[in-house]
Amino acid sequence: CKMKKPIFYKELSYVFGLLILVFATALTERADFGMSMVVAPAYILHLKLSEIWPFFTFGVAEYLLQAVIILLMMIILKKVRLIYLLTFVTTILYGLLLDAALLILPEIPNGAYPVRVGLYIGGILMCTAAISFLFKTYFPPAAYEVFVKNISNRFNIKLFTFKTVFDCSFCIVAVLMSFLLLGR
Repeated sequence: CKMKKPIFYKELSYVFGLLILVFATALTERADFGMSMVVAPAYILHLKLSEIWPFFTFGVAEYLLQAVIILLMMIILKKVRLIYLLTFVTTILYGLLLDAALLILPEIPNGAYPVRVGLYIGGILMCTAAISFLFKTYFPPAAYEVFVKNISNRFNIKLFTFKTVFDCSFCIVAVLMSFLLLGR
């Protein structure tokens, strides 16, 4: 008797990956120990601009920043492709779901360090799982990944090298934004 190979639905992979990534980001935000280098600039922008405009949520900051990244990529590549625009749909969906997750998850008291550590570690592990799910789908990923992949391909830079430079650049930008916008 020949065993059938299990079917892994790419649509389910997309949904699971996106939902897990949303909750992973929300958990690390609630833990308040820091954010991923890639989402940190959007988070800092949210912290500053939400003081002026309460509607400027973390999710809104995420999809606006990713829209800028998509536009920058199209300018650099001198190309507009449907897949680039579909990436923005994923980004909006991610931003809306992130805001919903942050509404669901309660604030964690600053003194609850064991809980915060657990949330942070859980968020990092969930982020890893989410990315694994998202790699198994044909849907367009977030703008960050599309930017790195397309720019590295265009200029024949090793993907690992360009991703490292991209992440380090975002870290530097986040630190500068933190000092300039938040004073800390």
